[in-house]
Amino acid sequence: METTILMVRHAESPFIFGEERTRGLSNKGKVDAKEVAKALLSRNIDVIVSSPYIRAIETLQGLADAREMNIKTIENLRERQLKGAFRLSSEEIDEAIKKSFNDLDYILEDGESIRDVQNRAIPEVINLLEKYVGQTIVIGTHGNIMTIIMNYFDDHYGYEFWNKTSKPDIYQLVFEGAKLKMVQRITGNW
Repeated sequence: METTILMVRHAESPFIFGEERTRGLSNKGKVDAKEVAKALLSRNIDVIVSSPYIRAIETLQGLADAREMNIKTIENLRERQLKGAFRLSSEEIDEAIKKSFNDLDYILEDGESIRDVQNRAIPEVINLLEKYVGQTIVIGTHGNIMTIIMNYFDDHYGYEFWNKTSKPDIYQLVFEGAKLKMVQRITGNW
């Protein structure tokens, strides 16, 4: 029996150093979140879960409200901690992400490797696949962890894929048990 996961990368959010968990969507992000809801409204959705980060929740809130559903947050689906309490330039971030997809154990000081993230996130995804077998699950997520999860099931998803994703973005993943069978991008007006 096929189970569908709709991975929804959050809409635009202004970067504020030190406010990973609490920063919300920009004005453009709020408009785009409405488009996410429109893009998914006609689909049969059984459960909505999300990273606990506000920008991921806000991206799905319109869909949840329209469906009169709650968003369940799962701590282990939070974004990857790439580094500790020090700032990186966009070039340094890009280089670190590129290196990490070539070496799943690559890690910056006080950060998480891809393997670390998979070790905390994949059991949650497997649990969702088992609990909601044959159903459709929406996951509010982030670009790095979304790619890391997809990479676990198919290693073709790596740096190049991550680098081409947008904010927001939606990917439909179809599973047979815990085996990924198909991935399709769902586009909207963002």
